[in-house]
Amino acid sequence: MTTRRASAREVIALVADDFSRFPDPPGGQRASAPDGPLGWPGYDASRERAARRTGESESVVCGTASVGGTRAVLIAFEFGFLGGSLGERTGDRLEAAYTYAREHRLPVVPLVATGGSRMQEGMLALTQLQRVARQSALTREAGLPQVAVLRDPTTGGGWATLGAGADVVLALPDAQVGFAGSRVRPPDADPAAYTARAQVAAGAADAVVPPAELRDVLGRWLRLLTDGTPEPDRTPEPDRTPGPDGTPESLLKGAPVPAALGVPGLPRSGMDAVRRARAAERPRARVYLDAYFTDRLAISGDRCGGVDPDGMLCGFGVHQDRTVAYAAQTGAATRPAGYRTAARLIRLADRLGIPVLTLVDTPGAANDAEAERQGAGAAIAELFGVVATARTPITTLVIGEGGSGGALALAAPGRTWATPDSYFSVIAPESAAAILKRPPREVEATADQLRIRPQDLVELGLIRITEAG
Repeated sequence: MTTRRASAREVIALVADDFSRFPDPPGGQRASAPDGPLGWPGYDASRERAARRTGESESVVCGTASVGGTRAVLIAFEFGFLGGSLGERTGDRLEAAYTYAREHRLPVVPLVATGGSRMQEGMLALTQLQRVARQSALTREAGLPQVAVLRDPTTGGGWATLGAGADVVLALPDAQVGFAGSRVRPPDADPAAYTARAQVAAGAADAVVPPAELRDVLGRWLRLLTDGTPEPDRTPEPDRTPGPDGTPESLLKGAPVPAALGVPGLPRSGMDAVRRARAAERPRARVYLDAYFTDRLAISGDRCGGVDPDGMLCGFGVHQDRTVAYAAQTGAATRPAGYRTAARLIRLADRLGIPVLTLVDTPGAANDAEAERQGAGAAIAELFGVVATARTPITTLVIGEGGSGGALALAAPGRTWATPDSYFSVIAPESAAAILKRPPREVEATADQLRIRPQDLVELGLIRITEAG
């Protein structure tokens, strides 16, 4: 079977272990109106030909399925039915599917292949996008995940609602993806910009997944994102009742602190702490994530046109049979897109009731001219706000350099630990000396004055130290 222009039934078979189709919702007066709501000549005949060709009566097929052992509501587009376009009856089916998902606490999986809104229904078709957007928003507010799969093509309003509006966006390798369809783009438009890979590179989608791997990857995502799904009557505010050590009970249920993986023993001086944190052989984020999680999947991109694969790793994983979200700095300067991706990750985890682990390791935020043009200050401010207001518990471990506000933005107040081979500082000692107009020979003394060693920070009441496992 080829996945290019695959039928709705074929793509359902590709991902689902079983499938139970929803009955058609009532269509009201418009269901029997000759040639549709605009009286478009030949519209009924076009629909009849599409039905004979595809065996479907509309451009979407909706129902429940088991995907890798997790029940979900599937929305599969039939591109062979008038280009998978959205009309009023399509909107009826989509609204019914989302409503069912909320009533039965199920995740939603749109398998999208559409050219956009249906021309023969004019503005009545276009307004279905508002209808779909509302259903998606209500489902989001209900704490239920949405994982979209982009097929060929995913364009127009279908991309701008069901596709790009999902929590996690996966795409098949051959998928044409973009708001502008192939027939309405500028004549000099670069076709490479309207591909699944281009959308991943631009931060608008999370991953390209080969068809042979789609069932497994989609099943893993659904298991990860539904593990912490709150019950309908869950109170939004965390329990602040103190535990045995004075820590709120809700925080005791956060992600366990990873064990330190680097050299044991505490640093002798401030510069000793800096040298240990900067050592090339020190374990970085990927080593910690590999040791902590038995399975994990990454999200990518800030949904604003940016990615930061070299500075920030974000995703969800399994630790001790429980889903934990992670946002981990890699030791490089973090770019604005990295902070925005981390904010996106924490918001999603917060909505789904999943605890978060953050790993701090950066000399600081990227401070080049391009970072300023990309809104570095606004991105850091956004992350500070998201961490400060998160209701799900956040656990932070400083595993290397904790450079200024670019590191602090990822740290949870009152829930921050540090490894023995790390430091946390208002700024790097070299920069602090320069700001204070001190000569280079006074950098080491400045490092001691800043009190940046893990044991110093413990005395200041800012962190706790984690030991080797």
